[in-house]
Amino acid sequence: MPLIIGITGSIAAGKSIACEAITALGATHCDADRLVHRLYDPGKPAFDRIVAAFGNEVVGEDGFVDRKVLGSKVFGNPVEMSRLTTAIGDIAKAIKDVVDEWNVSLGAEDVALLEAVNLIEGGYGRWCNQVWLLACEDEVARARLMERNQMSEDDANQRLASQRKWQDREPAADLVLVNDSGIDEFRIKVEGEFTSARDLWLSGKLPPSRYYQWWESRNAG
Repeated sequence: MPLIIGITGSIAAGKSIACEAITALGATHCDADRLVHRLYDPGKPAFDRIVAAFGNEVVGEDGFVDRKVLGSKVFGNPVEMSRLTTAIGDIAKAIKDVVDEWNVSLGAEDVALLEAVNLIEGGYGRWCNQVWLLACEDEVARARLMERNQMSEDDANQRLASQRKWQDREPAADLVLVNDSGIDEFRIKVEGEFTSARDLWLSGKLPPSRYYQWWESRNAG
């Protein structure tokens, strides 16, 4: 069985950069959010459920669900987000199937990355040996969203307001990586933490993830 590291974090905190850096060192990578997007491709049951729930305007000219349009309907609205989650279907099973395949096909010297925005709250951390939380300050994230995603300040603020604060998620994480500086510095930091975690795993000295205790206490009773 491989070392499985769960990667999650705040918007614009560098999840993609971290995964690219570790994948370049030989890790297998699954972006759970991309996996979920494939669940509502045209012709799949979730596609029809989403259109029924949110209207034909969420379908783009290419026949696929336009995620920007859909996102504008659900971001910052817990009720609508819950409707979307229900329409998509069994997200956890789709992710668990990938993890199960890793555990069969990969060896103890291999590493796999499970990248998911909802990794902590969704319970996916139960299937990881480590949970890494990436974070940055709101003003840094706002500037990155406005530059990278060409968002207006109002749109960027809406996205920031819709997410959970990383400080509230920290108790479920084994490592918090703050990315408030440059890409090169952050990449070096990620590579160093990955090397340390892999060495501990191979020597049998990697501590059990804090996530397991957090998940049990969250769901107690």
